[in-house]
Amino acid sequence: MLQMATRGLAALVALGAATGSALAADEGKTLNPGHEYMVTTNYPNNLHVIDLASEKLYKTCQMPDAFGPGSVQISPDKRIAYVLNNHYADIYGVELDSCKQVFHASISQLPGETARSMFSFTVSQDGKEIYTVANPTKMFSDHYEVQAPRLDVYGTDGGLNARTLRSFPAPRQLTIMQGGDDGSLYVAGPDIYKVDVKTGKFDVIVPSRNWKRPNYSAPDVLYVWNQQTYRHDFSLLYTASKFADEKQDPATAEYVYGFFSIDLATGKSQTVDFGPLTEIYFSGMRSPKDPNVVYGVLNRLAKYDIKEKKLLKAATLDHSYYCVSMNKAGTRIYLAGTYNDIAIFDADSLEPKGKIQLPGGDMAITTAQVFVR
Repeated sequence: MLQMATRGLAALVALGAATGSALAADEGKTLNPGHEYMVTTNYPNNLHVIDLASEKLYKTCQMPDAFGPGSVQISPDKRIAYVLNNHYADIYGVELDSCKQVFHASISQLPGETARSMFSFTVSQDGKEIYTVANPTKMFSDHYEVQAPRLDVYGTDGGLNARTLRSFPAPRQLTIMQGGDDGSLYVAGPDIYKVDVKTGKFDVIVPSRNWKRPNYSAPDVLYVWNQQTYRHDFSLLYTASKFADEKQDPATAEYVYGFFSIDLATGKSQTVDFGPLTEIYFSGMRSPKDPNVVYGVLNRLAKYDIKEKKLLKAATLDHSYYCVSMNKAGTRIYLAGTYNDIAIFDADSLEPKGKIQLPGGDMAITTAQVFVR
């Protein structure tokens, strides 16, 4: 019995060593210039890189601490994945070629506080700074005190114990953000703001809750998928009631879906209805090859003609997906979020083309990113 146990233990040790070596080799696989990849995250705390040419898992990086929400932003040189994680409390930078952690910032920066970022982080277009909105609570032995939010600015060269370079007061209820080519920052909240990251000045660039569209209700926005798109825009979906006249009778109103969009190169904004509200979508994306086509996903994958405000096609899903992504050619759709599989669809026909199974558990509300190295 002792000999059998010893042999069994030796076999387990050998298997563990082999598995560790395989994992180390996998983590060391470098990305290839000119290739298109998709990055996403899942439980227990994985960062996955998918090769979109083969539509197969390319490598998996193990991340530190805890998972959640796993939102990803890719550096402009496509070499570092920044991840909001550890229960919304920390931002990590992971070098994609080596899986090495090269950046870490705790959202809690002041003594005695616990702070969280509600999907509010991004990297500047020049790759030199990271922005986040901290929502802090001061912790006392017998009570908590909610503090005012702040916009924090970090240098991407801050290493594994990054400290803020600058901090500014910020409005409440801020969520996703993207940097503009001119160095400004666009942030979604009650309205969409353009922020001067040197002075901390917030200006409303797109009225949302406070829009003044005649015979429209205030829009309803639930959007936390902070995607860097091939169209180089900052976009999020809304729903609203469009009334027949100034009486604003709900019985005769149309209920519409639309999107807010800001061109990150020019700063030009759009507020566009694209179709009737027939179901809820958690995220949406316009086609890289046809700006008149927009896709939405939750319980179905749907395709709309924006000018005609018409549903063109819809695909049945075997479970909900939260995050819709597309390849640069605009020919493939990739659905992430919820479970640990990525669904693939033809962008024209919405025919299913297979799935990519990920090791580990749920992706939950991760934000997936697609890019060319």
